[in-house]
Amino acid sequence: MIEIGKYNTLRVVKVVDFGVYLDGEERGEILLPNEYVPKDCFPEDYLKVFVYFDSEDRIIATTEVPNIRVGEFAWMKVVSTSSVGAFLDWGLRKDLLVPFREQRDRMEEGKSYLVYAYVDESSDRIVATAKIEKYLDNVPVEYKTGQEVDVLIARKSDMGYNVIVDNLHWGLVYRNEVFRPLKLGQKLKGYIKGIRKDDKIDITLQKKGYDRVDAIVEKILEKLEDNGGVLDVSDKTAPEIIYNLFECSKKDYKKAIGTLFKDKKIELTDTEIKLKS
Repeated sequence: MIEIGKYNTLRVVKVVDFGVYLDGEERGEILLPNEYVPKDCFPEDYLKVFVYFDSEDRIIATTEVPNIRVGEFAWMKVVSTSSVGAFLDWGLRKDLLVPFREQRDRMEEGKSYLVYAYVDESSDRIVATAKIEKYLDNVPVEYKTGQEVDVLIARKSDMGYNVIVDNLHWGLVYRNEVFRPLKLGQKLKGYIKGIRKDDKIDITLQKKGYDRVDAIVEKILEKLEDNGGVLDVSDKTAPEIIYNLFECSKKDYKKAIGTLFKDKKIELTDTEIKLKS
């Protein structure tokens, strides 16, 4: 079954002057315009394409990468407004509509908003909504501590950052556990820190225990090798400098250089660390 607003792997049915037609099953043949057709493409080949509707509401395929897919959340910029709603920069030939009924406040051109993309059942069109709460926390929270998840930085709060976990749940990254600059709309990997009694999810951006330290150890060794075997840092270096170099807390940095020193891979002084030859 073809999934509108998502990637599909489709069979090439025929090649024409202006592109190729793909087998869209119940949707019929779907055109992939020439500019997106790979070289040496022939009937019976399979292509991974994004399927959506063009400006004339015809189903079409592309190999361009959209800024959001159906079932996803993203921060997106308004490029224009009209009598029907606001249009977001979709990264495709067509902009993505947010109807007035799906806006919290009237959207303004040039500003960015957190939205969710879905297929409107009444019109069979892909649209976006800023009323995102109804699409979150609708399934049971089933995670284990330490489990890796996909995270979207959604909002900044007094406690830290509200994040969207796996396009399913709200989560929270505490401010005192953030050791790198974060931007709204940024997508990155996170880890389940814990699930509270009310099913609220706490997220950390660092791996737990030795896994995290091992990753920092590798980063320190890589930096040392790139810098001729010497770095002007020590266990007395300011936390901000440590973060800028290794994207970690000073506490974890000290654990990592302790591991390297114990393994006799580095030498330590009051001002620098050196690779042992």
